[in-house]
Amino acid sequence: MTRKILCATDGADHSKVAVIAAAEMAAKFGAELTICAVNVAHGGARGPLIPHWSDADLAAILDGAKAVAAEHGAGNARIVDVVSREPAAGIVAYAEQNGIDHIVMGTGDKRGVSRLVLGSVAADVAARAHCTVTVAR
Repeated sequence: MTRKILCATDGADHSKVAVIAAAEMAAKFGAELTICAVNVAHGGARGPLIPHWSDADLAAILDGAKAVAAEHGAGNARIVDVVSREPAAGIVAYAEQNGIDHIVMGTGDKRGVSRLVLGSVAADVAARAHCTVTVAR
């Protein structure tokens, strides 16, 4: 049974589809919903990690996703940000550490060669996750 849902977002249109799906799922099952944005960090080793998004950008992404979730039945969604060098690793690690039993995320419209070259965070999460992963389109 689904009790704790994690929805990963980056503020893109495909993420909004995932937030809607996750909110409706949380409302249907009475599950807790956590909305997560991974702030990809660069640097390190000899210097500080530098996050991709500013605090204001990150807040806007998460607040926007929380508002969408509330419109679709999940008014009590939590929002969290994770700093990681790799988005999929950050999502999966957060899910494992917090007892998440279902991950929901969107995917861009990558097909053919662009999919092979660019990869897909959703596919990577689905391959690594310890729990069910729903990819919303």
